Amino acid sequence: MITLAGEIDLQSAPLVRAALKRCLDDGIRTIDVDLARVTFCDCSGLNAFLRAAQQTTEAGGTLRLHHPPPTLALILDLTGSGFLLLGLPFEPQPPLLGDAPAATAPAPPHPHVPLAPVLSGDVW
Repeated sequence: MITLAGEIDLQSAPLVRAALKRCLDDGIRTIDVDLARVTFCDCSGLNAFLRAAQQTTEAGGTLRLHHPPPTLALILDLTGSGFLLLGLPFEPQPPLLGDAPAATAPAPPHPHVPLAPVLSGDVW
């Protein structure tokens, strides 16, 4: 188990990435990361964890995060990547507000709507 503490951001993410890579280089294939003492983690931290998880998987191992801070939990939820790092079952994310739902049948034709006249010239 690796225990991290403090903030994981643009400055510290390379250190996290290097520490996780060192585990792989040392032959460790099951990497559990305790984040209980991490107070903040932004998307650069998420990127470091995702990259390490990919490298670990390619090496035949697993990487799991435990006790993510609220900021990371929110990012994992928003990106739908919790199943990759937390060992949760994959659940497809609902479409975001404004996204068109997947078409399962052709949409009915739109009724003809007459065009409104457009004003020309300067309008004050």
